[in-house]
Amino acid sequence: MDFFFGIREPVSQAAARIMHRGSRAIPSDHKKIFLTLFFIIFITVTGVGIVVPLLPIYAHDLGATGIYVAMIFGAFSISRAFFLPWFGSLSDKKGRKPFILAGLATYMLVAIAFVWASNVEGLIAIRFIQGAGSAMIMPVVQAYVGEICHEGTEGYAMGLFNLSMFLSLSLGPVMGGVVQQTWSLNAAFYCMTILSALGAALCLICLPPLSQEQIRMNKRSPASLAVVIRDRELAGLVVFRYAYTACIGIVWCFMPLYADKTFHLTGGKIGLLVSAGVFVSGALQVPMGYAADRWNRRIMVVVGGVLSAAGILYPFWATSFMDLFTGVCIFGLGGGISMPALTALAVVKGEQRQALGSVMAILTAAHSLGMFTGSVMAGLTMDFFSLSYAFPCGSLVMAAGVLVFPVLCRR
Repeated sequence: MDFFFGIREPVSQAAARIMHRGSRAIPSDHKKIFLTLFFIIFITVTGVGIVVPLLPIYAHDLGATGIYVAMIFGAFSISRAFFLPWFGSLSDKKGRKPFILAGLATYMLVAIAFVWASNVEGLIAIRFIQGAGSAMIMPVVQAYVGEICHEGTEGYAMGLFNLSMFLSLSLGPVMGGVVQQTWSLNAAFYCMTILSALGAALCLICLPPLSQEQIRMNKRSPASLAVVIRDRELAGLVVFRYAYTACIGIVWCFMPLYADKTFHLTGGKIGLLVSAGVFVSGALQVPMGYAADRWNRRIMVVVGGVLSAAGILYPFWATSFMDLFTGVCIFGLGGGISMPALTALAVVKGEQRQALGSVMAILTAAHSLGMFTGSVMAGLTMDFFSLSYAFPCGSLVMAAGVLVFPVLCRR
């Protein structure tokens, strides 16, 4: 019963605390760090978002079948899932800044390599390297944010930070479609190079030296990776994140092809379609972050999961662009409700285990494996049946995640 009706604190206390949330979530001496991390992720993910929705069409033009398109996205996910636990654990021991800087430098090189790719095999190799770079950025930055926010404001702080990622993901695809239509696909790759370089410059100049990082000032001994992996409640967070991102894998990898081949949409509309759900999720990050600090976070995760399952199913019956648009918006609504609460639960778990880097890395590894599973499932469905059947398959995976989550996270 605690799962369904547990309130984290008396409503009067929660309301008073939320009144001052904006000023108290991040200590004043850490606001510069937060803003730097926010803009690093915003500009970097915008660069990636410009390119990623165009890759399925680019690969298809090079002769890739459905399973090869899935492998291009799957190589990124496998690489990231393999390196994430290692880099996350190392960042708990060695510090955050070196890994963030190395990941951004990798993104710069990858963007240049895309320009010279001439076959599907080359795209797969480049995406594998990009996955290793990603493993050094996102979970390490999230752990950095988690350890500089005040206790009890994890939902607001992570929701505000997640806003950088969701807004950049919604902006990137639209920019990519416009750049490709106006200039060329290579121009999109150059945009990614420039934005990654700008992120690296911000990291180098604005983040404090390694000796002044919060993790070193605390001088805490982090829990081992083996101990963190065995945590039952963390397993519930991992299962839900895996299911949700399997659906994202379907949307990001094959919604552009589905819209292009079935509905013959232009590049601009495809970019708008992919970014719509991300924009809806991004718009909800801050208000749902507030809510996650006041209400039952587990209930919010379940409600968001149900909406996500409905949203990913909707395109199966689509007959027009507006049907596809409605489906991705419902899916985005579910993510906007569930993700701030899920991330806040992960921050609390990382603080309990004194291993925020490892916890965030494991959660991001679930994200990568979900993306891989979703893309492969959709690719096989496309090759052997019809691409439209990938959407009900995704809905079943999401429904399973919603059912398993409360069982593992029951207090």
